[in-house]
Amino acid sequence: MTGDYFETGYPPAAFYFSVSFSGGSLVDDTSFSEVSGIATEIETEAVSEGGENRFIHQLPRQVKHGNLELKRGIARRTSPLVAWCKATLEGEFASPIQRRIIVVKLNGSVGGVLRAWQFNDAYPVKWSVDAFSSTKNEAAIEQMAFVYSYSQRIQ
Repeated sequence: MTGDYFETGYPPAAFYFSVSFSGGSLVDDTSFSEVSGIATEIETEAVSEGGENRFIHQLPRQVKHGNLELKRGIARRTSPLVAWCKATLEGEFASPIQRRIIVVKLNGSVGGVLRAWQFNDAYPVKWSVDAFSSTKNEAAIEQMAFVYSYSQRIQ
């Protein structure tokens, strides 16, 4: 058997990943320590059938996406990603929200892409900084959350 899984071991390690953004050169802004929220689910509606009390039908309603959340060390003020978040979250809707494509790739240990997800029409909805503590020796971490219209697995 051949393929990325068998060349790099199965299951693949979750710490070989990369994040990229469209709509500008964001090369310096792709180092994240954690990515979460890659999820899609179908909402259902419970419908009781008249006269039949043994079960309830679960009918599909719509596809629902959670927020895509990214964590990393606090970036420089000159970062294009910071500028995008600042313009969106602090701009008070003075200008239209810029939507972009975000691509998250799970890479194998030898560098090949094992899986990739594309998040379309994304924009930031939350930007927070983890708590500061004088008793811990940790890097300052910022977290960004993005909503998106739809996602698709592209690889």
